[in-house]
Amino acid sequence: MIGLKMIARLLDYPDEALWAHRDELTAALEEAHEPTISRSALLMQFIRDYTGQDLLDAQSQYCELFDRGRATSLLLFEHVHGESRDRGQAMVDLMGQYRAAGLEIDSRELPDFLPMYLEFLASRDEATARQGLLDIVPILALLGARLKERQSRYAILFDLLLGLSGSDVESAQLEDKVAQEARDDTPAALDAVWEEEQVKFLGDEGCASAQQTAHQRRFADAVAPQYLSLDATMVAGERQ
Repeated sequence: MIGLKMIARLLDYPDEALWAHRDELTAALEEAHEPTISRSALLMQFIRDYTGQDLLDAQSQYCELFDRGRATSLLLFEHVHGESRDRGQAMVDLMGQYRAAGLEIDSRELPDFLPMYLEFLASRDEATARQGLLDIVPILALLGARLKERQSRYAILFDLLLGLSGSDVESAQLEDKVAQEARDDTPAALDAVWEEEQVKFLGDEGCASAQQTAHQRRFADAVAPQYLSLDATMVAGERQ
């Protein structure tokens, strides 16, 4: 599913390679038989508008939107399990799916990073890919509604994903609920999280690394017991 693969790339951190090959993206979309004409037109317009801006501005906006607070996090299990230990098992299970499919993941990203999951689905057959999208429809709808509330251009990508899933769920159905949510990316909200992390994890590490260390320790506590039982590499010669 070329549309799914493109959306995965567009939801990843914007870089020079994407900007350099933007014409190739639109050309490939024009030649593809899917998605539908209307969805293809929306995706093509997004690519043109998105890559038409300055790359540094796009990178800054990306970080502001997806790396501040948890409400719009692209880590799927953040919206299901939070920091509970259930998240660790869920990630191990997902890594097992990647491994069985012969997917070798980059260690920089957690397995539940949405662009990675979408790229995985794009490599499967259409029925499997659609089922994989259906499994995360509630998260896609919630993220889409939150992005619309923040007037972000990225919202259209989540509407497109919902369309590709074949579900009748729409992000618009959650607009009233999202409108009542307290923002978690405001200076006050971020300061509160920062102060909590300092108290718990500051120690001798210094302010600059306190939040990073906190995240790493939470991840290790949740995942390490199961993760260490896996092979050191994600692929053991299993390729389709």
